[in-house]
Parts: sequence; C-alpha cells; structure tokens
Amino acid sequence: MEKSYDPKQVETRWYRTWSERGYFHASVTMDGSPYVIVIPPPNITGSLHMGHALNNTIQDILIRWRRMQGRNALWVPGTDHAGIATQNVVEKQLLTEGSSRDKLGRDRFIQRVWDWKAQSGDTIIEQLKRLGSSCDWDRLRFTMDDGLSKAVREVFVRLHEDGLIYRGKRLINWCPRCLTALSDIEVEHHDTAGKLYHIRYPLADDPATHLTVATTRPETMLGDTGVAVHPEDPRYNRFIGRTIALPLTQRRIPVVGDSILVDREFGTGAVKITPAHDFNDFEAGIRHDLARLAVFDQHARMDASGLREAQVEEALRERLTSQPVLKARALVVDALEKGGFLAQVEDHAMALGKCYRCKTVVEPYLSPQWFVKIQPLAEPAIKAVEEGRVRLIPEQWTNNYLGWMRDIKDWCISRQIWWGHQIPAWYCRNCNAEAILETSSPKSLTITSDAKPVVARTAPSHCPDCGQHDFVRDPDVLDTWFSSALWPFSTLGWPDQTPELQKFYPTSTLVTGFDILFFWVARMIMMGLKFMGPAPFKDVYIHALVRDAEGQKMSKSKGNVIDPLAVMDKYGTDALRFTLAAMASPGRDIKLSEERIEGYRNFANKLWNAARFILMNLEGPRAEAPLAERPIADRWIMSRLHRCIGEVNGSLEAYRFDEAANAAYHFIWHEYCDWYLELAKPALAEKDSVQAAHTRATLVESFETVLRLLHPFMPFITEEIWQAVPHAGDSVMMAPYPAQNTAFVKENIEQELEGSLKVVAGIREIRGIQAIAPSKELAVTVATPTHAIEQSLRLHQGLIASLARAGTLTIGTDITHLASAATTSIVFPGGSIVEVGVDLAGLIDIGKEKARIEKRMKELAAQIEQDEKKLSKPDFVAKVPPDVLKKTQARHDECRAEHAKLAGELRRLNALAGGSA
Repeated sequence: MEKSYDPKQVETRWYRTWSERGYFHASVTMDGSPYVIVIPPPNITGSLHMGHALNNTIQDILIRWRRMQGRNALWVPGTDHAGIATQNVVEKQLLTEGSSRDKLGRDRFIQRVWDWKAQSGDTIIEQLKRLGSSCDWDRLRFTMDDGLSKAVREVFVRLHEDGLIYRGKRLINWCPRCLTALSDIEVEHHDTAGKLYHIRYPLADDPATHLTVATTRPETMLGDTGVAVHPEDPRYNRFIGRTIALPLTQRRIPVVGDSILVDREFGTGAVKITPAHDFNDFEAGIRHDLARLAVFDQHARMDASGLREAQVEEALRERLTSQPVLKARALVVDALEKGGFLAQVEDHAMALGKCYRCKTVVEPYLSPQWFVKIQPLAEPAIKAVEEGRVRLIPEQWTNNYLGWMRDIKDWCISRQIWWGHQIPAWYCRNCNAEAILETSSPKSLTITSDAKPVVARTAPSHCPDCGQHDFVRDPDVLDTWFSSALWPFSTLGWPDQTPELQKFYPTSTLVTGFDILFFWVARMIMMGLKFMGPAPFKDVYIHALVRDAEGQKMSKSKGNVIDPLAVMDKYGTDALRFTLAAMASPGRDIKLSEERIEGYRNFANKLWNAARFILMNLEGPRAEAPLAERPIADRWIMSRLHRCIGEVNGSLEAYRFDEAANAAYHFIWHEYCDWYLELAKPALAEKDSVQAAHTRATLVESFETVLRLLHPFMPFITEEIWQAVPHAGDSVMMAPYPAQNTAFVKENIEQELEGSLKVVAGIREIRGIQAIAPSKELAVTVATPTHAIEQSLRLHQGLIASLARAGTLTIGTDITHLASAATTSIVFPGGSIVEVGVDLAGLIDIGKEKARIEKRMKELAAQIEQDEKKLSKPDFVAKVPPDVLKKTQARHDECRAEHAKLAGELRRLNALAGGSA
C-alpha cells in the first residue's frame, strides 16, 4: 500500500470497476428477498448540492447494507423533467439568442428542450456517481420517457373515467411571470409588512349611511360584487338585503349575511366580496350566487375589458388600464381619498404568497383548469398511515401529514407551459365552436370552461357526438408532480404487468426531505393505493436540512454554501459521506462545517495507517485457533467488535445513521487503533511465537470485518484496503455484512482488560501533564483497594508496563506512593478507586515546573476571587439569567478544584526538592 491515501485515483477506479462488473444491478431472478428504494428524482436542471449529498448518502448506506446482507437490493435511479424550471432555463437561452418560445412555436420549442436535456440533463447523474451512489443505472428512468408517459396517460384517463379528474373555471394560484397555475403547496408564504385600508361603502338609497370595510387589497374593490356582514352582528345585520353604491364605479352590490366569511373580531366586521380575486370570496360568491368580475389580466395588470365590465368610472379606467398591482393600488387609494371614501390606513402584518420557482407574487386568478378531486384519494392514504402500513420516521411527521391530508383541497394539475406531459384531452371544433378561441397574431389558443373534452389515451379518430374529425388538443401540460406521484410503480413498468413490477413493488424505504412530504410523498401514497392496491413503500425516512456551521440556510447571496463537489475533491468522498451520516440526527438540522469534514478525512487516514501497520506485521504463520485460546487482547477486541456490530446493525434498522456512524467511529479510532494495535505489538515482537501467530490471525479477522462493517458509509477506502488484506471474494461490497455473534461478546473479558487499560491511560495522563518525554521509562506504583483488583492487574502487569513504558511497576493493596510521585485516581467498575503514582525524581525540572504551577494557581485565585465577589452580591444572584448564574457557579467550582489539585502537586515538588509546602 502507498504511504498515504489518495482518494481521487481510488474513487474513479473502483466506481468504474463496480459498475462494469454489474454489482449495482438487481434482477428478478436473483436470490434474496427484495429491498427496494426509488430515488427522489432530481431535476434535470439540477447540480449536486448538500441536500442531494445527504439524501443520496443515506440511500446508498441503506442499499449497500441490505445488499451485503444478502437482500435482492434495487435502487431505482431517474430524473425529473421539472416543467417550469427547465422551460425557464431554455427560454433564457433563447432570450440571449434574440429568440423566444413563441417565435419557435410549440413543436420546435419542445425539441429545443429535448436537445438541451440530451446535452446537459445528465449532469447531476454523473455527480451522483461521484458520490458513490450504487444505483441500478441499467434502470435509469426519466419522467417523460416513453414508458412513464404511457403511465401518465393511463392514470389520467382512469381518474377521469372514475370522476376524479374534472375541468372547471375556478380561482387558482397564478404566477404572472411563469404564466401558469400553481397548486397550493407550490406557493411559498412570506411574512411582510403591509397596510390595512378602511373604506366607506355608502348605501345606495341613503348615501349618508355607510358600511366601512377593511382590506389589504384596495385595488381589487373594483371587482367587488357584494359586502358581507355576520347575520348575528347587531351592528350590521339590519343592513342585510340593502344595496351598496360601490365607490369609483356605477354599480350596485348587495349586502349579504355570511357567518363563514365574516370574523366579527377582525377589521370592521364588514367584508368586501371579490369572487374573482380572493379564494374565500370565491366560495362566498358561490353561496350567494354573486357574479365574478376579474379586473386583472394574466400578467397581473389592470384589464381594460374587465374594468369596463366592472363599470369603473371612465377617467379612472383610462388611468388604470395596463397598470401593475402596486401602481393600480396607489391610483385606487388616491381616488378613494379624493372621493372621501378612505376612512383610515393602518400598518398590518400579512403573509404574501410567492411562486416557489421565481418568487413572483402569486395572484388569485379566475381560469379554466384541470383538477383532481382529492378527497376520495386522501381518505385511504390517511388510513394507511393511521394503521401503520406506511410509517413516517421520525414519528413527529405523522401529525403533520395527517393534519394536512385531513384538510386537503382539490389539486390543480394543469399548467400553462409547453414542456411537460400534455393533457390527453381533445375538443371537437364543430361541437365547441364558441368555446375554442384562436388568434393567429399573436398565435394563441383559449378553451373556455364550457368546452366538452374527449379524454383518451390516444388522439380520437372522430367525435363521439357529431362524428367530425377536426380536433384541437388541450394546450396545457400536467403539473410535474403528477408524473412524480406515479414514480414507485411507473418506473417498474406499469401499466404493463412486468416481472419487475411483480417482484419489486411495493418498495421498501423512501428517503426524502420534509419539504416535499406533501408535494410528493402524500401523492405517491394516494396514487399507489389507487392503482396498485398496496401502499408504495413501508417506511418513509424524512431527513432534515443541511445548514452552515451557524445554523443558517446555505445560499449564494450569503456566501456560506459548501459545495459537495469541492469538498469531495479536497477531502475525499468517503470523508463527506461519513460526516453527513454521523451528523444525521432525526429531526435536527445538520450544522455543517469544513472542519468536520476534515476531521473525518483524518479518520480515513487513521484507517489507512492501521491497514499499513497490519500488512507490515503479517509475515509469519497465522494460527486459526478458537478464540478462547487466544491472548486476552484478541478476545477483548473481538468482544468489543461484535458489540459494535450489534450497535451498528441495530442503529441502521432504526434509521439512526448518526448512532451507527458514531459507534463505528468510536470503536475503530479509540478501541481498535488506539488500544488494540498497541496491545498487539508486544505479541508480534516475537514473530515465531504462538502468541504472534494468534495475534496475526485476529488482526486479519478483525480488520477485514471492520472494513465490511464500515463499507456502506465509506465505500471507496474500504474497497481499496480490503483488496490488500487477506479476504474471500471479489469485492467488499458483495461480501456478507457482519452479523453479531453474541458468543464472542464477553463482559468479564472486557472488564478485566479495560481495568488495565485505565491504569495505562492514567500513567499516560501523568506523563502528559508533567511533559515527560515518551522515551523515558517511569517508576510506577498502583495502589488497589482490593486483592481482586490487585490480582487482575498483576495478570496483565507486563502488558501495562509495555504500553505505559514503565521501567518498574509495583501493584498492591499496601502501596504508599513516594512523596515525589505525581498521582491520579481511576474509578473502576463498581466505584472502586485505584491510585496510580509516577515517581518524578530525576524526570522533571523542579524549578520550571514549580514556576508553571504557581503561575497557574495565581490565575485561578484571581478568577475565584472575582467569582466569589459576584456570587456574594444578592443583586447579581437575583438579576442575572439562570444560565449565567449556573455558568459562574460551575466555573468557580472548577477553578477551586483545579487550584486544590495544583496545591497538592506543589507540595510534592517542594518535598522532592527538600523544601516545605
């Protein structure tokens, strides 16, 4: 092996080897029960970020672990067409060329997107391979490939046949920049400071009497078609049935009683109703049969025809036409103020909805759209979680899921873009002549909500009503999440009944972020139950976010982004993977820093150096003797190893990746490398001895097992080392994963040897504190409280002396340490105290050591005095926060304890020098 580990050449070579040998592939004919994960398909516009790195590291740990356990492990990879995001990327390219999608036309534009996808769409796939993802790349899918497109059409048609998909003119979330509808969960809500405007609405037959309404959107009042009051509100219920002369217009609107819309405690108690521009008002409009007057167009600008229909005063109408929202608001407020209608304006905190893609303020917009009637699909999905057929991990997400599902609204699935699955609906031109509105310049197609669609898997040959052959296809495409909702079964060949579908559905585990629990996970459960019967997966592991070291969200604008590709280049992929696993505590965001990744790079180096030591000491016979016949150090390490194996497997079963990684880390670094390899050296010193032969066998057996244990976390370095040590098989990733052998776990052996190791640690502590060179031998005394502990330590006296470099080592219950000895106390199991002493005579510069101690004691005394003054003042104790008081008291106690200990050391030094304390 090379002197140092070079991740770059190792990672590329081994990933290519694994892939070429077909190790990632799962087959329907393979032995082993299926274990299946479907990847959350990254967008084809995406590049690997830390969220991807965490998500795919966790999936790869699971799939490698289960594969090594003998499961028929399938990890289905794929990418998402990402309708709005991808269309935006290509449109920006066209803009730099002086072109646009409208200039190209739909067919040429879609081909342009396919060309872009062929050139750039697989970037993230190659980056996932860099991460070590052992996906079955032979099964790579894309949400718009032929098979998935067939599945999408099939689901749409069946849902429509079942009455679960319908088209209607409804108020929807509309992005004026992307020019498309958005579902409720595609709208991000941002808290902002707004204004609440109080407007006087005079009665038509008594202008001196008015109702005052409060609104954050005064510009929409031009589209009001009613005013609501609570029917039990004594202030206003007498006005129900009266008519309002709507300010700034020539219209009259009714006053209605509505206990659902009106909150008597909010605002003025009177509410304007604008059914075309507010979701609650839309429902109120249905209840009271009110007209819907839209005064904004699709670009969120005041619409001339809408203003005319709303009978806005002509002069104001001319000023408002084509004005954007904020400008229109200012003009309307100015007109209200001049007309004497504006009663009051006050500051008001509000939540503003923005497009999740472009962050443009979203407008409620009246438009014909396609919807999924969601409640019949939601009810079985609620039961699946309530009954435990689908388990959300951590469990805290269950209530979030159930709460959202119980209040779920119909899903708007149509999008007014070109890149995506075009809706499989056609309209007969003959039967829908008045509902199909086409213009040639600019080219546009509008299909009103009155049109009657023909929904079919392929274009219909003739109209079922009139027999004509002239059709126009619905121009809208489906929400990207519609095709993603079918991912667990469409990727396995559905609607065809393929062998893969029979073998690998339902899948086993889904790993995802909480941000797409409702976008994706809930919809997959609904669709899986509807079309397959069983839920699409048993376990859903929901991981947290990766933030910077201060807990801030990573963003380019803040300059705090840690690029996974850069840190993989700098520290190695295994270091990044292990860092993410070790920090993946359930329900807690990861606070990531490069220092943590560097620390686990050091762990990789520790493993490499351990391998080099072992390989350099394998010359000579290896005795494969029963474990009971081997030296105690060998029995101890095998006991600790199998205890660790049990912990790692148990933690992985519980999705505690942090506990699994940390158990492996602690064992390998602190027990295997720090202790066992040191314990092995005396045994290996006599190469031809039986003890050396036993130890060589244990080194090989234990270290090869360690490599298999660690492989799912750190696949590259473990494969490179495994190939160098004695092993059976072609690759560590295809070798069996370690299973705990409880017969190897010996509590008595662990306690017996760990007592000796504690003594060694105590001696080393004294050596370090007193700055005694490692080359100098020590005179050590060990005072034991019982003969049993004395006998136990005497059994391993040679080992203790060797590890601690003790020239003389005296152990007994009657030991009295020399006055010149530095001592430390060690707590043994059961609370027994063992005193360890090291004679300092001739080992240290007494004058220099006394000066060091006296300086430190002076610093401690000053701090103690300062803290005691604070703690003696009643005002300080009463007024400071509890945590400050607690820290002050703790510091005071620690300083006093250290001062007392140093005073004892100073007395010993004085005695050693022949002076007095």
